[in-house]
Amino acid sequence: MKDLSIVALLNVIGELFSDEVSIAVTDTEKYIYYRPSKRIDLKILPGDLLKEETLAYKALQSRQKVSEFINREVFGVPYHGMAVPFLHKGELEGCVLAIYPAFTEGKSVITIKTQDGWIPTPFSDVIYLEAKDRKTHIVTTSFKGNHTNSLQEFEYRLPREMFIRCHRSFIVNVHQIKEIFPDTHSTFVLAMSNGEKISVSQSYASYFRKLLGF
Repeated sequence: MKDLSIVALLNVIGELFSDEVSIAVTDTEKYIYYRPSKRIDLKILPGDLLKEETLAYKALQSRQKVSEFINREVFGVPYHGMAVPFLHKGELEGCVLAIYPAFTEGKSVITIKTQDGWIPTPFSDVIYLEAKDRKTHIVTTSFKGNHTNSLQEFEYRLPREMFIRCHRSFIVNVHQIKEIFPDTHSTFVLAMSNGEKISVSQSYASYFRKLLGF
């Protein structure tokens, strides 16, 4: 077998976990590789310096595997992760990270802002969330409103068994989907309970099918 470059190898490994796990590699000072997953993207760029609060920094300082929860103040979104340092001929050279989405915080409502105030709304009553005009718009079975959290933040907070990201601009409640229609280029169109149609983009189509089991 011909020599396989490190980046090519990491891309192959990343493809195995592309739905759930983001992968990063650092040297002793900065990130040198990053592959986001569909569930978690910390917006890391190769060349970004390591921050003291990150798993990579802690693993390099301790020279030991570190596994813990990191709050949103570090990268803007909460996440769970594991960082493992690696050495060459006894010298510390960097670390490899696996980054997982944070688990749901246990809340059962979304508090939605309306013209008159705020309405705590059960998850089951939410039909979909849409990112538009720099706001997150939320459509429920009885009203519409908005929220200051980004769609990405909601993706990590909402229960996976009920809400699925189907497009960069949409998260849908699977219990509010009436029917799924095939569309062009292996994508789908969702007929929601309120009569609206929402597209499943090509980049989310396989992930969507896997989670719904069809």
